Amino acid sequence: MNNEWFECKVRYDKTMETGLLKKVTESYLVDALSFTEAEKRFIEEITPYLSGEYVVTDIKRARLAELFESNDASADRWFKAKVAYITLDEKTGAEKRTNQNVMVQATDFRDALKNLDNAMKGTLGDWVIVSITETAIMDVFRYAKAEK
Repeated sequence: MNNEWFECKVRYDKTMETGLLKKVTESYLVDALSFTEAEKRFIEEITPYLSGEYVVTDIKRARLAELFESNDASADRWFKAKVAYITLDEKTGAEKRTNQNVMVQATDFRDALKNLDNAMKGTLGDWVIVSITETAIMDVFRYAKAEK
């Protein structure tokens, strides 16, 4: 089964630390087979955490090659990294780069760089980090088989 990642956004009234209500939009990643399944699973996952009305405002394909989660409980941020795999064209001898986006869970930028390096350690080919940026992703909902 080849699942894809979808970025889902929800808009709702959040109670701030001051007690005031503020309209916020939050982004989440959902592992699903289709847009329909992503929306269904996203609603199932977030409903227990939200009180009052909410609206799913956007669902888009995330186009991620890999997702690297951290075992560190304080790693509460998600970083998007662009990694270029380097290959050589045997005929021309030219270097070819193939870019892929990955998500890395970390506490800060330095931790994201370290986690990405550790995750890519076993890679057979040459690769370089093109960029790392912090995202607004709040959480990731992986597919989990229902127990019977």
